[in-house]
Amino acid sequence: MHHSIYSPADLTTFTGLDSLGLTAIAQHITSARAEILCEVTTPNPWCQSCGAQGIPRDTVIRRIAHAPFSWRPTALAIRHRRYRCTQCHHVWREDLTQAVSPRQKISKTGLRWALYGLVNQHLSISRIAEGLGVSWNTANDAVLAEGERLLINDSTRFDGVKVLGVDEHVWRHTRDGDKYVTVIVDLTPVMEDTGASRLLDMIPGRSKAVFKTWLAERDEAWKNGIEVVAMDGFTGFKTAAAEVLPQAVEVLDPFHVVKLGSDALDQTRQRVQRVQHGHRGRKDDPLYQCRRTLTTGLSLATEKQKAKVEALFKKPEYEPVELVWSVYQKMVDAYRQSKPEVGRWAMGQLIEEIGTKVPKGLPELKKVGGTLRRRKSDILAYFDHVGCSNGPTEALNGRLEHLRGIALGFRNLTHYVARSLLETGGFRKVLHPHL
Repeated sequence: MHHSIYSPADLTTFTGLDSLGLTAIAQHITSARAEILCEVTTPNPWCQSCGAQGIPRDTVIRRIAHAPFSWRPTALAIRHRRYRCTQCHHVWREDLTQAVSPRQKISKTGLRWALYGLVNQHLSISRIAEGLGVSWNTANDAVLAEGERLLINDSTRFDGVKVLGVDEHVWRHTRDGDKYVTVIVDLTPVMEDTGASRLLDMIPGRSKAVFKTWLAERDEAWKNGIEVVAMDGFTGFKTAAAEVLPQAVEVLDPFHVVKLGSDALDQTRQRVQRVQHGHRGRKDDPLYQCRRTLTTGLSLATEKQKAKVEALFKKPEYEPVELVWSVYQKMVDAYRQSKPEVGRWAMGQLIEEIGTKVPKGLPELKKVGGTLRRRKSDILAYFDHVGCSNGPTEALNGRLEHLRGIALGFRNLTHYVARSLLETGGFRKVLHPHL
């Protein structure tokens, strides 16, 4: 066996104290925790006031949390010397800034471990605090401050953004206060097939003014680099993008376009149900039994589902539902075309048809037709930028829902924004280059 790659066992190197400018002297290990006694590797006894050499006056022990080993909380007990200048009698302590930040209770290695666990391993603050052997508040304040300093406040974080996604997000399910935030996402990696989307920012509120103010705060070079903005049907986002980013193309997300059709179909079905049967849908009512089948695309429907729909529409009283259902199916089919130019033509024909020729007695379809006509350019722009949708934005919303589950909810919006950015801001590769 080759032993040339090995070196003698060294507690200082094993625990990473050499990178902190410390040397391990002794250890005390119990079943609950471990403590390493250490001292500064290279003392500096020279007075910073007059430059004369000082003499040791006394020693104090400073205890800070360190990265855990074997999931056992590990603390550093640092012998902290105090010196007294022989010339000006100035008294000072050894500099520990290489090992721990001022007024901090966690070593820099411990902070790195905690930040990696939060971002890459999706650990909760409670689990991090348990691993470090500190209180929840101490861990939360330290890790979020380190995350903001190292990752969130990085000036290069916004570089290379060409495609934006914007959507609203419910961050708190309570009645008091504003529970909505505007979520801004970088979709460039998805469009260029270089990675996943990443969260750029979260802003309290959901309005045109909120999004426009955020865009206006960016520098001109960054704004000029934005080529596409993907959004939902909220016109406030569209007008804000048009005013601040006139060169960018606004794209209405396919999910929200199809959602307009499915909502109209459900509303029509419910209205016909009440008119024909005098009550809401019940389990034995034909319309209620087909409620899920109606929103299934024909290309994905089974033979049984197709037969069920065909039998339903043989009844003349359900003709309004059939008309809206056919529009919904055409809408879905346009987005599923293999050739974008064919899908664009089909969607354009559909918008012209329902935007001007809606039979009487179909208010739901008329409303959808008006919306599609007003946003026609945004809808058709998708077929020129295939893949540019708010789908990745919705995926980030799902990850944020998972984050709230890990944290058992949030009451502080500032903490929620910081945690969300660390969770979905694309920082995993920064902390782990091999990912």
